Amino acid sequence: MPSLLSASSVRVDVDGVPALDGLSLGSTGERVLVLGAARALFEASAGLRGVQRGDLRVDGLPPAAAARDGAVACAPLDPPLPPRWTLLQYVRWSARLVGHARPEAQRLTDDALDRLQLGSSAGSRLGAAGLSLRRATVLAAALATGAPTLLLDDPLVGLPEETSRSMARVMAHALAERRSVVFAGRIPLESPLALAADEALVLDGSQVVAQGDPAEVAAADRTLALRVEGDVTAFAAGVERMGGRATVTPAATPPLHVRVELGSMAPRDLLRIAADVSAIIVELRPIGRAFA
Repeated sequence: MPSLLSASSVRVDVDGVPALDGLSLGSTGERVLVLGAARALFEASAGLRGVQRGDLRVDGLPPAAAARDGAVACAPLDPPLPPRWTLLQYVRWSARLVGHARPEAQRLTDDALDRLQLGSSAGSRLGAAGLSLRRATVLAAALATGAPTLLLDDPLVGLPEETSRSMARVMAHALAERRSVVFAGRIPLESPLALAADEALVLDGSQVVAQGDPAEVAAADRTLALRVEGDVTAFAAGVERMGGRATVTPAATPPLHVRVELGSMAPRDLLRIAADVSAIIVELRPIGRAFA
């Protein structure tokens, strides 16, 4: 089976400026978390934004082809919804839009509403629906297409903690029989969406800084993603001399991405090393924070 999400030297622009440039990755799981990525990656993966360079594929297909063929459906973050429509009308319209005949569209609609526990709200007007209900409706519309793979854009962001936990539980149940990629800035490890995932990819700009089992990635509290300017080679050598491990990712322009496994060092030791070799740490981020 093809990789759920793959990229090779991908560049995606937003307003003429690269939001991603040189991104390469390949997922191996069936329920994948992509954390820390620019929103442009979701938009490009969903076929909502073009790719300027490189090859991006979802379920083995270019995004636009995957959407057109019904292989993939997406749930974008807070899209405009017709305020006078009911939840039922919107979800059923989504099923009809991809070409399902009326009986099948109704079956898929009923199933999606049931999976997301929206039956009692099916007659509610979207204009009066709260944020969590609107987000559940968007996901129900994606489910009702019948697509085997779903892409979700940060569905829990900005929700109160209790609402987020409850909604994540319902979403994880609804997605149990589909392949899925959930894009988010960060997500708590105890969230049902994180617990249901079998792979996490953590991005820093256009670089994958961690990939693997979500619990193992979250436990990497002594692994840091840095952006470094100046003499990066000397900085990496200094980290190695101090007992750490440094992996430098080449880039066309500084700052360069450096993954550091601290070993017995403290984070402040990195600042000393940088000062000694005339390097500048522009950004330092614990990889495990993606699950904060």
